[in-house]
Parts: sequence; structure tokens; C-alpha cells
Amino acid sequence: MKNPIYGFVLALVTFFMGTAQQTPAPKQQEAISIDGVTAHLGNGKVIENALIMFEDGKLTFVGNAMTKIARRGTVIKGKGRHVYPGFIAPNKSLGLVEVDAVRATSDQDEIGEMIPHVRSLIAYNAESQVVESMRPNGILIGQITPQGGRISGTSSIVQFDAWNWEDAAVKVDDGIHLNWPNTFRKGRWWMGEPRGYQPNKKYAEQLKEVETFLQHAAAYNKSGSTQLNPAFAAMKGLYDGSQKLYIKADGEKEIIDGITMAKENGIEQVVLVGGYHAFKVTDFLKKHNIPVLVQRTHSLPTFDDEDYDLPYKLPKLLTDAGLLVGLQNGDAANFQTRNLPFYAGQVVAQGMDKEQALQLITGNNAQILGMQDSYGTLEVGKSATLFIADGDALDMKGNQITKAFIDGRDISLETHQTELWKRYKGKYGPK
Repeated sequence: MKNPIYGFVLALVTFFMGTAQQTPAPKQQEAISIDGVTAHLGNGKVIENALIMFEDGKLTFVGNAMTKIARRGTVIKGKGRHVYPGFIAPNKSLGLVEVDAVRATSDQDEIGEMIPHVRSLIAYNAESQVVESMRPNGILIGQITPQGGRISGTSSIVQFDAWNWEDAAVKVDDGIHLNWPNTFRKGRWWMGEPRGYQPNKKYAEQLKEVETFLQHAAAYNKSGSTQLNPAFAAMKGLYDGSQKLYIKADGEKEIIDGITMAKENGIEQVVLVGGYHAFKVTDFLKKHNIPVLVQRTHSLPTFDDEDYDLPYKLPKLLTDAGLLVGLQNGDAANFQTRNLPFYAGQVVAQGMDKEQALQLITGNNAQILGMQDSYGTLEVGKSATLFIADGDALDMKGNQITKAFIDGRDISLETHQTELWKRYKGKYGPK
């Protein structure tokens, strides 16, 4: 009798082989000049009538189009159009999960609680249909982050147009991710507990486990031991400053406890992820120079006594307090990552300047991830990772992207969705 599981797996493999991503673009061959465009630089500045030129994957000129300078290579007329730096999506498991219901396509969560040595990069699927669907909304770079456990592993930063993870890598093993324990947890109603939030009686015990691991890792890397401990060895970058510790915490006490423990154990580069109640401890965060990757704005308040629009205005509250703030949506499904620019647009509705909101997903995210020397803003010498839109890229109706470039390569904006749209658009109407 034919094995039904074998048949299912074969059908799944055939499906993915038949719907593979668009072929990655070749290396830039000639110079490109975009003339007369409105350039949003990603650092808060705008050039209304701009000329942007790039060659060999690098920006060679960003300035006023009235400047007397020869246009080089292919000239793209940009009048009425807008140019933006490629958007950056931090803290996502993109390329690690393809189909949630099929375990064989999910590599985001490994067995174990303290597993900093698990590297997300080597499991990254550059041909993921979910990944390619980011590009038409201007999201060209992402921090591929493992999930689960207490210390879930090591992230890496990739660009979204590659054959494999080696080609995709922009910054390898950039940071380690720590899911901080919660002081409260939701009541398990199916076990007879009251609904709503209940105190976490194991909080102190869980803190001790984290502290012990950090202390042992620090001692191991300081001692120069020849006996290999992969988990402790993977933490070395936190103590020599080459990696960042991303602490995922939302509550006021959790934020203070997590950052205090990291600092006490010699970890200098710390990033707060989530930070739902970060607005209550802004002085503490400023004192320790902690940037915040804020949760998605399209969500509801957690507690009944909070402002109904707290998630919407949280990025502005933190920015106004003088913190370095970026946007992420690690708590949302992978396909929702394409909404990242609209989260920034939501903050504009809360009173933030539009160019400042743009920084939340460009220049600020690049700075927080430690890649500001090459990405995040349109500046001479940086990577030509950018896109051209016919309208406002932070608006759902205006986000109409016509061209996109990664390191100067003219990438495809085709996805599985656009292919289906073209296939079926005439089925129920006039051809």
C-alpha cells in the first residue's frame, strides 16, 4: 500500500518547486541615474527635486537635480515619483517558516531553553514565497530571528533577493535574543484558574536561571577554557562588544530587571524589544542608552485601564522622550510583516512628522541593528538599496512601487500573489 505521508510530502515539494521565487537579479552592470524625483533620505530630510546616482551597488550622488552634473548610465525620469531607502524589518522569523501547519517547513524554534548557539542564518530559506512578498511593499532587508525558549538563539541580517543564505547575508550573527520572564501570566481557565492575568509565582526562580547562565557564560569566556561549551562560547560577542543582546520585555519591572542584569554581567550593547510599558521608564532607558524596537502599532491595549490608542502612539511617546526608536512586528504573523510601512504611517496619524516616522523603519532601524554605515539612509557611499514609488510609501493607497534595487541590482517585484493575479484577473471579467 502506498504510504500516504510520502505522497503528501512529495506533493508539497512539487508545489514549492513549481512556485519558486523569481531569479535573483544580477550584479549592477552600468550606472543608474534617477532624475527629478522626491527623495526621502531616511534621516528626516527630503530633497524635493532630487538627482540620485549609483554605480557598482553604491550611491555616488544624492542631491539637487539642478546641480550641474552629468547623468551617468541609464536615466530614469522621476518627476512625480518618490524614492525611499529600503525598509528594514527587525526581529522576524522570515524564511524560517513557510507553512505554519506543516512542521517540516518550520525552523524558527529549536528544542531547549538556553540555546544561543542556534544560528538562524543557516536555516534561512532565501527562496521563501513569504520573503519575496515583502519586496513589493519596499521591505528589502530583515533581521532573521529565532523564536521560543528563554534564550532563543542568534539572529543575522539578510537582504531579500538571493539564491541562498550565503548570498543573502548582510551581517552574520549580529545578536542574541533573550525572552525575559513575565511577572504576570494569563490564567489557564481550562485548568480552573480565573481568567485574566495572574502573578507568576516562578518569576524569581526564572530570573535566577537567567542570571546563573549569564554568569557562567561570562566566566567561561573570560577563562579561555579549552573544553568546548557551544552555548557559552556563542555568548562571547556579548562580552567583547561585537554582538548585541536583544531583550524582549514589555512590563515596567521586566524592563528594569532585564537591563539591570545585563549591565551587571558586563553586557554593554542592549536593545529592548517590545517595550509596551517603556514609556513609564524612559529616564531609566536614557540613562543606560537603550534603544527600543517597539511592537506593532496595529494592536489593542493590553489592560482595560489603558488609553485606547496606547499602541498607536507608543513610538511617538518614546521618541518625544529622547529615545532611539525603531519599529518591529515580531509578535505578528510573518505575512503581516509587509504592513511594516503602514505601522509607521499610523504613527503619523498620532502627530509624528512623516519623515520622522519614516526613520522608524529606515535610519533608526539600521542604527539599532548596527548597520547604519551601509544601509538605512540615502547617502553617498552607502549601499544603493532603495525603491521608487508612485505615491506615499507609508500609505496603503500610495504604496505603489515601480522599481526596487538591492545593492544596485534591479530586483524583480513579482511574487506568487502577482502571478496569480495576472493569471486570474480576466477569468470573471472582460479580457
